[in-house]
Amino acid sequence: MKLFNAERVLKKEPVAGPIPSGKELFRNTINMAWPSVVESFLVALVGFVDTIMVSSLGSYAIAAVGLTTQPKFIGLCLFMSMSTAISALVARRRGEENRESAVRILRMCLGVALVLTVIVTILALVFADPILRFAGSKDDTHEAAVEYFRIIMGGIIFTTITLTINAAQRGAGNTKLSMRTNVVSNLVNVLFNYLLIGGNLGFPALGIRGAAIATVIGSVFGCGMSIFSLFSKQSFVYIRGIKGYIASKIDIKSLLNVGSSAFTEQIFFRIGFLLFAITVANLGTTAYAAHQIGMNMMSLSFSFADGFSVASVALIGRSLGQKRRDLAKLYANMCQRMGLVCAFLMSLVFLFFGRGLFSLFSSDPAILDMGVMIMRILCFVIYLQITQVIFFGCLRGAGDTKFTAFASMLSVAIIRPGVSWLLCNPLGLGLLGVWLGLVGDQLTRFSLGFFRIKQGNWLKIKL
Repeated sequence: MKLFNAERVLKKEPVAGPIPSGKELFRNTINMAWPSVVESFLVALVGFVDTIMVSSLGSYAIAAVGLTTQPKFIGLCLFMSMSTAISALVARRRGEENRESAVRILRMCLGVALVLTVIVTILALVFADPILRFAGSKDDTHEAAVEYFRIIMGGIIFTTITLTINAAQRGAGNTKLSMRTNVVSNLVNVLFNYLLIGGNLGFPALGIRGAAIATVIGSVFGCGMSIFSLFSKQSFVYIRGIKGYIASKIDIKSLLNVGSSAFTEQIFFRIGFLLFAITVANLGTTAYAAHQIGMNMMSLSFSFADGFSVASVALIGRSLGQKRRDLAKLYANMCQRMGLVCAFLMSLVFLFFGRGLFSLFSSDPAILDMGVMIMRILCFVIYLQITQVIFFGCLRGAGDTKFTAFASMLSVAIIRPGVSWLLCNPLGLGLLGVWLGLVGDQLTRFSLGFFRIKQGNWLKIKL
């Protein structure tokens, strides 16, 4: 019996050309996915190490840095939604071999990103204090959180430029670039964390301020590498030799169509995550620190899902650009199967080594006990998480961002914070209730993604 049967996957889908063997589909998927998987995993791992370094300052520091996460991502919503649209459009143009259109899309989006970054940065710096109060900061975390947030947002321009360029490169199939820039950026971050948090090798001990400065320095290095990649003649989005800085009307319409839906999705994502974080913050600094460590663990598993999601955007976008709906469906199925293998392996790690991993961050018995509970839940959640992220990556690659926006509104903005608050406060389950709310969110997104993929309408969208 074949492990991968293309005929069974395609069923009634018409075959539009030669069908690669299972081995060839596997090899193509791995070649596209492994740089993104490695990138996401190393970024998550560096974030893991980053949190360990910050934890040397105390649980208040873990909580303070965690409190800035959702406000920062709300500020990045526009740029993340733009990057989704850029990846989808460039992948289609790559399939059509229309390099001129891809380069103009990138040039125009870079200009828009620069203007928007200035606006977002000013707003973040001016309103940092009330933003962090709203996010749930307490007396013991507020000052540190505001200081960290202002430094991070002051240097956010390097992140937005990198996001925009790397989105185009990923859409063109150059996933290795994004891997290299993020790995270098995060390694530089870790190095300067070591130098600036505790004051080593003659550098000043800046504490949480040093952690923020280290993050900005790392993003500067990543940004430089991304910009340099645009001048490589081997790149599909080689920026020289193409005239014009404004995309065609058709491209602009497609960007607005995909980008507006992606932006709506991102807004719902971030509002839901923020409300969710506020619920946890109201449980106190110790519970929030344990929760933040748990989210770091979850990001390790998410890295595999994110890697295959990025691969699915490029592979499916390119296949549909070539008018090969059959190949798009095969690559979607292959990504999903490989994601489940990763979920199984990570669940074993969480099951047998969960408490030991938590002990890297804290020796507080209360935090460790909460950690055991969180890790047991993660052993189940990881299957839903990885699968639904890949489902939604397939849909975004096809341009079905209106559905992903609706699903995010329902699951992340309503179910996750609503169920978490209900179980945490009126029913008194505390941190357990918060994580059960997260289970509800993941289960909803898994169900919606599964049925959408099954319907097959995403294969018919034109960009």
